[in-house]
Amino acid sequence: MGEKPWQPLGGGLHERVLAGRPESGHYTRMLRFDPGTVTPETLTHDFWEEVWIVSGAITDLRLGERFGEGMYACRPPGMPHGPWEAPEGCVTFEVRYHLDPTKVPA
Repeated sequence: MGEKPWQPLGGGLHERVLAGRPESGHYTRMLRFDPGTVTPETLTHDFWEEVWIVSGAITDLRLGERFGEGMYACRPPGMPHGPWEAPEGCVTFEVRYHLDPTKVPA
């Protein structure tokens, strides 16, 4: 197992894919928000997403709620989240998966 590089996603976001395939919605990654990052939209997706905040904090601007280091969230498919703001930056560990076996990649 070697070093997994950070890949820029644009807008102050970077991901480090640890396992799986992002195009499938079935993968594990780390997501880094550079200090001052503000994401533009509310997201929903068709897969489960578990998120643990490794360092820093993010604020869900829609909810007006701050989430900091050590906090955990589990989002079912279709749950709206974001947009986000990370004034000091943030790193998260995320697991994304489908429970519907017809959507799991072969």
